Amino acid sequence: MKAVNEMKKVMFVQHFGSVFEHSLWVAEQAVRDRPFESVQTLCDKMTAVVQEASCSDQLALLRNHPNLGANMKMTDASVKEQKAAGLTSLSKEEFNQFSLLNEAYTQKFSFPFIMAVQGKTKEEICVQMKQRLQNDKETEFETALAEVFKIARFRIEDIVIQEEPSAC
Repeated sequence: MKAVNEMKKVMFVQHFGSVFEHSLWVAEQAVRDRPFESVQTLCDKMTAVVQEASCSDQLALLRNHPNLGANMKMTDASVKEQKAAGLTSLSKEEFNQFSLLNEAYTQKFSFPFIMAVQGKTKEEICVQMKQRLQNDKETEFETALAEVFKIARFRIEDIVIQEEPSAC
């Protein structure tokens, strides 16, 4: 964490700006509260920035996430996460099923289905998509934000772990 706390603002935003999909503003605001005592403190601060944001900013953040299993331009972190879950090698039938579920979900909630897919299989993700389509808008908005916070935690841990060797 020493190296993270000593980063210039521009470097911090460069390293942590992609933690929240295409939402640099989170890192730009969080950097003001350094030093961070731990990865948990950094996660908590970045999460608080999002929680304190307006509903429209939160919705924009959710809308910045790619559809799971879709063939579209994504951040490197999203590509890595989806690949590990088997979402980049779907059969034609699986791709069609994910496409239909993504379309139904986005039509109902006005943002893409978001799930922290680390450690999950494409089958588990599909089941969750079907179940969460039954939620009301308020419940799903909160669920999607909670999933974004899980994704952020995984990404922050990856970044800090990668930085540790250079800090020694």
